[in-house]
Amino acid sequence: MNVQIVCDSASDLSPETLESYSLTMVPLKVTINGEEYEDGKTISPSDVYDKMRNGETPKTSQVSSQAFRETFTEFVKNDQPFIYFAFSSELSGTYQSAKMVEEEIKEEYPHAQFEVIDTKAASLGCGLVAIRAAELAEDGYSFEEILEAGKFQAAHMEHIFTVADLEYLYRGGRVSKASAFVGSLLKIKPLLHMENGKLIPLEKIRGSKKVWKRMIEIMKERGKDLKHQRIGISHGDDLETAEQLADMIRSEFETEDIRFEMVGSAVGAHAGPGTIALFFLNDTPQ
Repeated sequence: MNVQIVCDSASDLSPETLESYSLTMVPLKVTINGEEYEDGKTISPSDVYDKMRNGETPKTSQVSSQAFRETFTEFVKNDQPFIYFAFSSELSGTYQSAKMVEEEIKEEYPHAQFEVIDTKAASLGCGLVAIRAAELAEDGYSFEEILEAGKFQAAHMEHIFTVADLEYLYRGGRVSKASAFVGSLLKIKPLLHMENGKLIPLEKIRGSKKVWKRMIEIMKERGKDLKHQRIGISHGDDLETAEQLADMIRSEFETEDIRFEMVGSAVGAHAGPGTIALFFLNDTPQ
């Protein structure tokens, strides 16, 4: 591979996916009961969801500067060009840490060829960007071509998602306690999306079936060439619901390529079990 693609664990790609696309992953940290874990390496999403169901409240922290320094320096010393597609800077300090390390390394190695990109994306939205970049790298595209394609994917990646229980968003400071309480009583399902890298409430819908129908409607409103693009669905330990949503998408758009991944530990610590997230492009690559 002429260009190595790097992502972080907030891209929510499984170890099997990372290996199949030769992706390098740097982990965010998850802390539970005072014990720190590396997301996707020393703790699994299933473990985190089980603990959350039992009342635990995980805390998360960004990728360490040391992890970036070790990973980046190894590639640079081996004359390996690489591109790191980072978790949204609006949701984590990970990107800023990576940029600081980038500046330090480029001062020491002026001829190093690598870039750190803020995808303004999260979960499988970020993961799909990394996968596409890795495919292009495998096919021998140039550094500049891969960089531009990754930027395009990131800029046009839609995120539409809902959560099973507003309590988890309340714990993470995303909604008020009153909203979480009333929402749970009325079985209100929040529909959220990403806007300029930020998590933004979109609509409040009563009942799960209406939520899935509305997600399909939003896909129709915003998506382009949905039959032929790769669609992503990530789930908080609820593959059955993810597959039901995928069946609806296939029926509506005849989509040929739908990828499933579990929402990872770092993202799932805030969204909670039962989260369902949908990712697609709102423009067709030229």
